[in-house]
Amino acid sequence: MTDAAALPGQPRGGTLSGPATTRAVNVLAPNASAMTLDGTNTWIVAEPDSDLAVVIDPGPLDDLHLKAVVATAERAGKRVALTLLTHGHPDHAEGAARFAQLTRTHVRALDPALRLGDEGLAAGDVITTGGLELRVVPTPGHTGDSLCFHLPADRAVLTGDTILGRGTTVVAHPDGRLGDYLDSLRRLRSLTVDDGVHTVLPGHGPVLEDAQGAVEFYLAHRANRLAQVETAVENGHRTPSEVVEQVYAAVDRSLWPAAELSVRAQLEYLREHGLIT
Repeated sequence: MTDAAALPGQPRGGTLSGPATTRAVNVLAPNASAMTLDGTNTWIVAEPDSDLAVVIDPGPLDDLHLKAVVATAERAGKRVALTLLTHGHPDHAEGAARFAQLTRTHVRALDPALRLGDEGLAAGDVITTGGLELRVVPTPGHTGDSLCFHLPADRAVLTGDTILGRGTTVVAHPDGRLGDYLDSLRRLRSLTVDDGVHTVLPGHGPVLEDAQGAVEFYLAHRANRLAQVETAVENGHRTPSEVVEQVYAAVDRSLWPAAELSVRAQLEYLREHGLIT
């Protein structure tokens, strides 16, 4: 995902989307595009009675947006004490270093290259800033470093680009791998079944109130696309671009380069499982 110009009339300082749950507020970055939907959702997460907040995905390097995030937290009587990243794509992470400078916070991420400070993030980690409980859930697939954050108190999960609020996400080959992505979706499904998660707080698009339905839709969509790619190959369409032309014919051509990344990931998956040669 890359940032792009704001839609006509969209404020340049970040758009406050308002509280999504008791503990999570979204400030929308002004980088709307076909790839980023309405823009990147920057999440401010905090316990209601705490004066400390955690920010997830500061977004693009847009000073007005970053300052709007700080101001939104301050208006709620909270100081940003920690910055977290779901993954390293620029529309989520490019502004992290500047945001850390503004807030004097550390940046924690799975990828060491994105961290500012001594601590990273790993499976099983629990963030407890200001009494908050955020559980780190590894969800590789969209990228190799993708993470989600489970917010048990709100029965919610912050999904970055693993699940979007509208449409489906890209498996960004070669870093993203389809097998990993399917495993990650199943991991998220277990959160909805075993841990009562019902709300998806995505990195782009609106909040989803049926988390299990969203995960099931994503799994079904991936299975359907995989079958379409396999059929296209059987019909003689061997190159990724040829497969895109067949399988994604109804999709806006501006999205075909992203679709080709997913097709490459699907072709790799089919070859690994002996379904095509």
